[in-house]
Amino acid sequence: MLRKIIYFINPISGTKDKAPVLKIIEERTKQQNIPYEILHTNAQGNYHFLKEKIEQEGVTDIVVCGGDGTVSQVAATLMEEDVNIGIIPMGSGNGLALAAKIPKEINKALDVIFTGRARYIDSFFINDTFSCMLCGLGFDAQVAHDFARQSSRGLGTYIKKTLENFITAKPYSFEIVNKGKSFAAEAFFISIANSNQFGNQFTIAPKASLNDGLLDIVVVKKMSKLRMLLAIARQVTAGKINEHDDKTFHERDVLYFQTPQLIIHNLDKAPLHVDGDPAYTAQKLVIKIIPDAFKLIQPAG
Repeated sequence: MLRKIIYFINPISGTKDKAPVLKIIEERTKQQNIPYEILHTNAQGNYHFLKEKIEQEGVTDIVVCGGDGTVSQVAATLMEEDVNIGIIPMGSGNGLALAAKIPKEINKALDVIFTGRARYIDSFFINDTFSCMLCGLGFDAQVAHDFARQSSRGLGTYIKKTLENFITAKPYSFEIVNKGKSFAAEAFFISIANSNQFGNQFTIAPKASLNDGLLDIVVVKKMSKLRMLLAIARQVTAGKINEHDDKTFHERDVLYFQTPQLIIHNLDKAPLHVDGDPAYTAQKLVIKIIPDAFKLIQPAG
């Protein structure tokens, strides 16, 4: 099959200078004799013009050179299109790329683009907002909001904002409705994950899969800060799924379960992030899986 690739470069993602990356992309793609075009992402996240380009120009692959937020914006636009989406990880966390085992090194990532296999992966809606891998309420969302306001991006800045927010973190009140059952929770944060990656090799939902038709829900409840660190460490290493009929479920520090959909009543209007980007929060959040939402180019093995 003849291919045509559009590369999207996010000029502000991560911390790397993009000029060397552009040179490598151009040289490697020419060596493959694949027609291509390089475009810049836009701050508004509006990629509807791609639909016409795909149809008129026979575009087969859209490759995002950026982070999870940009991937999510592009994928949301192209859910109904017969096109493959690839990733060259250049964001601050790169959670989806890590979950899909896409290498961060530019040449190895391009090898995946040229020789990999496109497979369908799930995504989900949180109210009307699309998410390709992860959204969160509470502590981690506040970090995302603060991080987005910084002039300097990168892992160092993210760690700094995480530590600052950890010191001042407070629990929020939630009511969670799942499979007809409702329970209240005072929690520092809630993560809704389709990916096992939080980003930067930090695994918050170890049992999560990109294509199992389920969301992994992690509720980190109210406790002391030291106890919270220990509880998260156990969560990352153990990864046990706690079922709702377990008599000790509600007594646990971290609740972890899988479901295709749920409702969260956000009683304190805790802040929200979607795929690492700050998002508008609401008092009622309806969250539903989208099976086989788009085709992601992944390593062939």
